[in-house]
Amino acid sequence: MSSGATVAPLHLRFDDNRLLPMLFGAQDCHLARIEQQLGVSLMSRGNQLIITGPPDQAGAARVALNALYQRLKRGLAVEPAEVDAALRQSEAGEQSLFAQSEGVAVRAPRRQITPRSPGQAHYLRMLHEQDLVFGVGPAGTGKTYLAVAVAVAMLTKGSVDRIILSRPAVEAGERLGFLPGDLREKVDPYLRPLYDALHDMLPGEQVAKRLAGGEIEIAPIAFMRGRTLANAFVILDEAQNTTPMQMKMFLTRLGENSRMAVTGDLTQVDLPTGARSGLRDAIETLAGIERVGFVHFTEADVVRHPLVMRIVRAYDARDREAAGESEGT
Repeated sequence: MSSGATVAPLHLRFDDNRLLPMLFGAQDCHLARIEQQLGVSLMSRGNQLIITGPPDQAGAARVALNALYQRLKRGLAVEPAEVDAALRQSEAGEQSLFAQSEGVAVRAPRRQITPRSPGQAHYLRMLHEQDLVFGVGPAGTGKTYLAVAVAVAMLTKGSVDRIILSRPAVEAGERLGFLPGDLREKVDPYLRPLYDALHDMLPGEQVAKRLAGGEIEIAPIAFMRGRTLANAFVILDEAQNTTPMQMKMFLTRLGENSRMAVTGDLTQVDLPTGARSGLRDAIETLAGIERVGFVHFTEADVVRHPLVMRIVRAYDARDREAAGESEGT
């Protein structure tokens, strides 16, 4: 094609005008997001959208907009994060993300959560199908958030009697007695992300009531020793900062009619230099065990601000380069 040739615009026609304000976003913010990320021009005329731009980018915009429109037709919300997810998949040539969402949406009292990447869709299925699931990968992939969503959904349906959320308090060396305040005040700084996820799923008064009544328990891993956790959904967050002994202790707490999710990022181990991560040890030890699932997220599953994905890729590239240099010396 010569440089002066024009590219025919693509036309999208929608059969339900009532969905278009949600598809386009407030003040057409979703369309602006697509234009900015793909370098295309979008113009609405009645129930049509006209897409102008390079063929590949225009095609990706059409795929993303169709996927988002189908999501709206199923009664699901479209927010900026869903727009970003649709764009990621359309640019990668993966057109079936929202089809993969069928049957794996999680309904919590405050919101309905659907996967925003194929990795998240696979993870949600694993959390429903397996007794023990390891979710491993970089920050921003939704490992802990989705596990909390499934736990809350199971609790509110009566499938489990309680939720138990735990993290290793590495920064305090697990010696919490040396910190000021009562137990809640001592552990809160380490468990804040878990509280944040709970408040996204449940009204604040329900979170407080269920915490007070013991239906939801949040505690550092040091407080799990000697217990059997039955009829519970148990989540261990930041598991890369456990030792192999701590991990074995925690995993063997699993009791009757319980599920367990273990999440972590093996690139962010805060253990003393030379110490082996309990998460890595468990993944290697339990490979092939029945009823144990493993989901390995990549930077393609990052669902935070688009810059987070680029940050993760930059650090990964630097680490690979450093590893190559060390092998060459």
